[in-house]
Amino acid sequence: MRSLAVITAGLSSPSSTRQLGEKIAASVEGAVTSRGESVEIHFIEARDYAEELAAGLVNMAAETPLLDDAKKTLSAADGLIVVTPIFQGSYSGLFKMFFDSLDTESINDMPTVIAATAGSARHSMVLDFALRPLMTFLHAMVMPTGVFQATEDFGTPEGARIEQRIQRAAGELANFMVSNPDHVEGLAGDFTNIESRKRKSGVGIDTDNFVPMSQLLQ
Repeated sequence: MRSLAVITAGLSSPSSTRQLGEKIAASVEGAVTSRGESVEIHFIEARDYAEELAAGLVNMAAETPLLDDAKKTLSAADGLIVVTPIFQGSYSGLFKMFFDSLDTESINDMPTVIAATAGSARHSMVLDFALRPLMTFLHAMVMPTGVFQATEDFGTPEGARIEQRIQRAAGELANFMVSNPDHVEGLAGDFTNIESRKRKSGVGIDTDNFVPMSQLLQ
């Protein structure tokens, strides 16, 4: 079974940001299922971790059990959807706080769909000018198709085109979440077995770089 994490940063409940995340996740689920796999979807709403996020950012020793669980779930996922509302021309502060709390190796090579909601289509470039660079900095594998939904698009032809973009983005993500047996090896050989960079949730002790005390004493 594949695992899909959906991070949303809406402030209201319910929120249009969460609803867009659910739409994309449902499309991904259908696309993965059509490829012969099942998928388990984990929704991570940043607003549920607001207190622990604030505590963790000002005090590295603060206990954040709920946030730690979310980090583990995220790093173990096979695919990721991130959805933020647009405030002041960029992603929301709460959305950024969540990603500021992550280990920089937490979503290495993770197939990711970026999405955003706003009141006006004037903010649509935020996908490529803000969200895509942030995910790329964290070494995520960002899908070519992003999804932007403005309030003014509902019930319009543009709203119908957004549905098409959701389907296309879901198909792209599903292709990376599920192994494709129809790949062509090519002249350079088979690259499907190349080990990707290991992910680290940032929770607990990193034993990979652990140096025994006996060596330190030497």
